[in-house]
Amino acid sequence: MPKPDQEHGYILVIEQETAMRHWLVTQLSGQGHTVDACDVLSVGLECFRAGNHDVVIADYLSLKAQNSTFLKTLAEEAPDTPVITVCSGDDINNAIGALQNGAVDHLFPQHLNPEVLGLRVQKALERSLLLRQNRQYRQQLEAANTELERSLELLQEDQEAGRRVQFRLLPPSPFEIMDCVVTHRIFPSLYLSGDFVEYFKVGENKLGFYLADVSGHGAASAFVTVFLKAVTNRLQRHYEKKTQVNYVSPSRVLADINAELNAMHMGKHLAMFCGVVDLVNNRLTYSVAAHYPPPLLINDGDVLSLAGKGLPLGLFKEVNYEEHVVSLGERFTLMAASDGVLDVLPKGSASEKEKQLQEIAMHVNSVDDLVSALQLSKDAALPDDVALLVIKRA
Repeated sequence: MPKPDQEHGYILVIEQETAMRHWLVTQLSGQGHTVDACDVLSVGLECFRAGNHDVVIADYLSLKAQNSTFLKTLAEEAPDTPVITVCSGDDINNAIGALQNGAVDHLFPQHLNPEVLGLRVQKALERSLLLRQNRQYRQQLEAANTELERSLELLQEDQEAGRRVQFRLLPPSPFEIMDCVVTHRIFPSLYLSGDFVEYFKVGENKLGFYLADVSGHGAASAFVTVFLKAVTNRLQRHYEKKTQVNYVSPSRVLADINAELNAMHMGKHLAMFCGVVDLVNNRLTYSVAAHYPPPLLINDGDVLSLAGKGLPLGLFKEVNYEEHVVSLGERFTLMAASDGVLDVLPKGSASEKEKQLQEIAMHVNSVDDLVSALQLSKDAALPDDVALLVIKRA
């Protein structure tokens, strides 16, 4: 079977009048088309099924006598194949009936000449080609959409698996050491979070902790949190067998993480609040690397915004970080949050939002109180990851 193009096509002629059938075959063949011809609709249908023609030219009176069953069958089996009907006489009702039953054009033999025939057939061929191309494009698009949906499903499965793994890396909440209780919550804006929280015992009476906020969010940022967990594991292994630890330097921890991030060339940087709580000497030692908003310390009812500044980790080499020491009361609450918390607070300036956090901190006993005050939920759509950390000694 010849391949269809816009110049020449594969045409089936079904015409009961011998003279008209021969004329159509002669003219169409002379114009370069490949033509099959027959005089009965039933034979024509079998011929079409065998040849899959581009255009069908059929005698309308035969179609009408058959109640247009041929047209309906053709429309079901080959909806892209145009049918042109032919009928002698000037009865416009025949043309209307043909068009109503699915024909794309109707020819009156007495007004027909080779040029008109060629133009009408060419239009039908162009229509046939366009319909087939559209169908192919639609099928290709549907196939592409199906593949995309499957890829998205696989990606979602991977992301959900990664989320489960990442959350298993987090420390237990609540976590108790002496008379101190630590709780945390993380709310990712996507499946995976670029925020991370860690805390652990340092000797018998000290608590080490940090809250990290990796630039961006999603999988790339989440990979950095895995690196942070490895750093934490090294620290824990170093101190787990020591019952007495005289000094742990948060600034040294930040400097080491910064050096490793720069050496790994991960293209990510992060903010961090890192500290050690000495529960015997009632002292907090901490360092800050571009962390915002400032952590809050509530000492015996007074709210203190912890000062500190420092460059982000992973951007610059050989950075020194300041170390701060703050006295702790017999009862205190330390509250820290990543900058995503600012997006869930009511609109206002940065200083106004800091004041809102200070007011909230006065009534926080655990991270659940903080979550409730911020009206956060696991199903909430967030523009940025939110990490919350609360250390409480009552």
